[in-house]
Amino acid sequence: MTLSHTDALIQIRDLSVTFPSESGSVEAVRNVSLDIRAGEVLGIVGESGSGKSVTSLATIGLLPDSARVSGEVLYNGKNLLKLTDEEMSQYRGSDIAMIFQDPLSALNPVQTIGHQIAEALLIHQNISKSAADKKVVELLDVVGIPKPQERARSYPHEFSGGMRQRVMIALAIANEPKVLLADEPTTALDVTVQAQVLDALKHARDITGAAIVLVTHDMGVVAGLADRIAIMYAGKIVEQGPVNEVFAQPAMPYTIGLLHSIPRVDAKAGSRLASIPGSPASPVDLPQGCAFAPRCPAAQDICLSANPPLVQIVSSPDHAAACARVDQIQGLVASNKLFEEGPAHSPTKNESAVNVLELKDLKKTFPLMKGAIMRRRIGSVFAVDGVSLTLKQGQSLALVGESGCGKTTTLIEILNLVAPESGSITVLGKNAATISKKERLALRKDLQIVFQDPFASLDARLPIGEAICEPLKTFGYSKTDQRARLSELLLLVGLNPMHANRFPSEFSGGQRQRIAIARALALNPKLLVLDEPVSALDVSVRAGVLNLLAELQEKLSLSYLFVSHDLAVVQHIADQVAVMYLGSIVETGPVAEVFKDPQHPYTQALLSAVPIPDPIIERGRSRIVLQGEIPSPANPPSGCRFHNRCQIRMILPKDQQDRCSTERPVMKKSTHGEVACHFPIGAK
Repeated sequence: MTLSHTDALIQIRDLSVTFPSESGSVEAVRNVSLDIRAGEVLGIVGESGSGKSVTSLATIGLLPDSARVSGEVLYNGKNLLKLTDEEMSQYRGSDIAMIFQDPLSALNPVQTIGHQIAEALLIHQNISKSAADKKVVELLDVVGIPKPQERARSYPHEFSGGMRQRVMIALAIANEPKVLLADEPTTALDVTVQAQVLDALKHARDITGAAIVLVTHDMGVVAGLADRIAIMYAGKIVEQGPVNEVFAQPAMPYTIGLLHSIPRVDAKAGSRLASIPGSPASPVDLPQGCAFAPRCPAAQDICLSANPPLVQIVSSPDHAAACARVDQIQGLVASNKLFEEGPAHSPTKNESAVNVLELKDLKKTFPLMKGAIMRRRIGSVFAVDGVSLTLKQGQSLALVGESGCGKTTTLIEILNLVAPESGSITVLGKNAATISKKERLALRKDLQIVFQDPFASLDARLPIGEAICEPLKTFGYSKTDQRARLSELLLLVGLNPMHANRFPSEFSGGQRQRIAIARALALNPKLLVLDEPVSALDVSVRAGVLNLLAELQEKLSLSYLFVSHDLAVVQHIADQVAVMYLGSIVETGPVAEVFKDPQHPYTQALLSAVPIPDPIIERGRSRIVLQGEIPSPANPPSGCRFHNRCQIRMILPKDQQDRCSTERPVMKKSTHGEVACHFPIGAK
């Protein structure tokens, strides 16, 4: 079923896309019907492999030749799927434009930014080269690129990720298209940069009046920007309708599960997420009935035998869902018979608990070199500059900040367990600078890490049982003890011990991360370092891993050093938070209190930039969009490192502004922790 409207610019009807593979046909998109309407933002949401990106690529004719495509994509009465590539090029870039997910690979590295945008103008418009160059500067200014005339002569590698994405937006709107296809335009960007990009996208929409198709996995982004939403699962649309209605009264169990499994920055600290059981369906071997039925708590026999069509919700003419029990779903939600949240995480509040980790004035610099033959040092990169932290036994400390702030370098310094360049590192009461080689090896049993990418951290050639037992073997455990511990660990992380002989490629992303956690727990560590452990996982899988980490901490009295750029995730897993900017800590304190009442302007900006998956709340919030880019750690600003981007400094008297730009603040007591700011928010 499609909810038809006469103002549709593009009508997608029964679109199906299949790819050949060694395992069989991959049904990437299955009978998708959508209307893209003039002047509105349509959000297409789904997890990895749901078919959302393939749908947008099919619309603009950018699928590989191996793809088998059927159905219709109607634009001005023409089926775009029937056009040759040469015929399609008349529409591509002029009437329909695309903003790709990875701007670095989408832009030509050997041509300047200005040349690439001017090329798009000259191909589709009858204008002179000088007029095109002038238009390029105007476009770069529109999307917020500073010094546009100068930066037009720069190459893509000279721009940051956020600036490159804004260049992609400028390139897309150059010819004032009728439709903009934005494929995951904010993926892999920091929240503050994401806010800048979304602001540029809104501005572009206002200028061109184009319809926008926003392909994303982030429900918060959709809540703040989209007018309508289409939820995809296993290549099909399972629910669509106005954003406010779908968020307020979702009618498909998958949509309900997604909304309940999303970490929210406005949630109660330590609250447990609802988790969708199982893993997303494989597009190679789809079940006969509803593809979501194996994971659905409301599934019945009819769901396993028949594939439900998209049907209109009685209460709303523009809201439809594909569920055999669509009329009963709201009753099940009201009686809590669908996805339930577990008990809240209970942090350890023992003030006399020992410190498992202490950093005092930790510093780490890297040499900045010049010259090919006679290399010489011309400066230093201040990666970590005076970091002091304390983590108590049984608690979680989250280290948060934008990319390049020094989080990972801090972790590496801790894990090396050697004397730092400056300052001190004390792990479980032992100073890393004074311990012997034997003591260092013994200490590694108590200090383990879970990496960001579970697939890269596991040896693809080893069965998972061998991978988990590697640390046990290293520390001399007998084979009998290894086998017993292996079964215990797999059960502990929610996996079947019978699968120990399988290889990492046979598991889903969430299962692989559970395997990595099991390996990290093999030696009964006291301190677990978690480096972005859920950032590579789909939303529904992420909730299960976060809940597992909370359960393990309570069961085993573990201490976590949790590194993340996602403050919504931190809200659900951490007890304490340390906010890092350009190599330094700017604010610390309990998560609940820091998030409720941030004292540092940077913390305030970070929190305001995190999208909330609720259209009413998200559109009623005041958002702080930071200006400019993060300064280089090789040439940090004088005074407060944040002063040249600070929203509070802009409204201060001249003498106070001068203090921010000349005098570096030190950490001092705040209402709930410590803050490094001359004029903390709310201070009298």
